[in-house]
Amino acid sequence: MIIDTHIHLDNDRYKDDLDEVLNRARETGIGCFIIPGADALTLDRAVEIVDANDDVYFAVGIHPYDMDGFDLLDFDKYVKHEKCVAIGECGLDYYRLEGNDKEKEIEKLRQKNVFIAQIELAKEYKKPLIVHIRDASRDSKEILIQNNASEVGGVLHCYNADEELLSLGNDGFYFGIGGVVTFKNAKKLINILPKIPQDRLLIETDGPYLTPMPHRGERNEPIYTTLIAQKMAEHLELSLQEIENLTTKNALKLFDIS
Repeated sequence: MIIDTHIHLDNDRYKDDLDEVLNRARETGIGCFIIPGADALTLDRAVEIVDANDDVYFAVGIHPYDMDGFDLLDFDKYVKHEKCVAIGECGLDYYRLEGNDKEKEIEKLRQKNVFIAQIELAKEYKKPLIVHIRDASRDSKEILIQNNASEVGGVLHCYNADEELLSLGNDGFYFGIGGVVTFKNAKKLINILPKIPQDRLLIETDGPYLTPMPHRGERNEPIYTTLIAQKMAEHLELSLQEIENLTTKNALKLFDIS
């Protein structure tokens, strides 16, 4: 069995054929799906999907691009749902910062404050974090350490292959590996993959984004986790079954799914 630990099934690109998407994946051996919370406006849709499917779970959180929705989100309402397994995706993303230096610093500070607030919520509700990091490794690591995020741990979603973040594996953090590992220009990730403790590896699609080869340009969906698992097995010199077993065991443990 494979668990897709990060799949935006509440995205509009799945609206017309969600059942078919899920059934295709199930027939290929994907046994569980986790919808990350990114936007307050789509969380109710995520809950609808979760309530209709025994093998789908969700998280509640605010992506750094959707910070304006943070104060509007009733975390308590969603976290108490029996199938809410994490807080996030939350974190820092400096990739699209705009304006002059002062404006960029203000934006960074806003992101940091919302990230820290969600770490505190994770500790309050005793849920692991789903952490988004883009062009912000140093600040993200510093915030996670200074705010004792190791109390709950979590996953570095779409792990960016920054070696500086590897030590977070000692603080209860896992590393989400997605379609990027199949890309021709993924040398950095491929080189660092063997350095990640095997009991800290997870598989994710981030669908509908980051579609693996040879399907680049198409909508990503959970069935493609098999391509990610195959590439991981190849580079770690393990069998496909071994990759499936260890990543599934890791996901069940982190998200406390029985």
